[in-house]
Amino acid sequence: MRFSTFVAAILPVGLALGEVIPIKVGVNSTLSYDPPSVNATVGDTLMFTFVAGNHTITQSTFASPCSNFTFANGSTGVDSGFEPVAKNATSYPSYSFTIQNTSTPLWFYCRQTGHCEKGMVFAVNAPETGNTYAAFKAKAESLAATSTSMSMSGMSMTSSSTAATTSTTKTSGAGALRVGGAGAVLGGVGLVAGMFL
Repeated sequence: MRFSTFVAAILPVGLALGEVIPIKVGVNSTLSYDPPSVNATVGDTLMFTFVAGNHTITQSTFASPCSNFTFANGSTGVDSGFEPVAKNATSYPSYSFTIQNTSTPLWFYCRQTGHCEKGMVFAVNAPETGNTYAAFKAKAESLAATSTSMSMSGMSMTSSSTAATTSTTKTSGAGALRVGGAGAVLGGVGLVAGMFL
């Protein structure tokens, strides 16, 4: 009887959480995300650990790799904000978000001046043909030759990309991960259901 209570309580939480996918930012003081591209499913959490420099993880679009993703209502997509790391740091800031939709690829960049144009970009579920990660990176690097960014041109842009997340977590030190939203609700429901088994 006690085993079934435990299983009923824990099962919904495991299903809601998905996998935690670690990504390091600025490894060996490079302008990079490691790995630069990942495949994720709904419920997976991407955890970015900033290990050197002063970088961001900021959502963009394939069409405008070095510009913030902006919704029709004016709000922006995922953005960690700047995460500076001291040279002799022993603890590292992290930023995480949960994948809510996998119907389209998600594109990201570092918005530190010049980093995107030097190829500091990241992708989630990039296709193997067409709009690939390599094509996205090449597009970002090609912007180094232009003197005016699209975000300053006064043009309004739209995109069919979807929001990557509804909950984000910023942490420092050990990189604790907060579980929010559906995982907490399902865990509570599972615990209550398990008490009656």
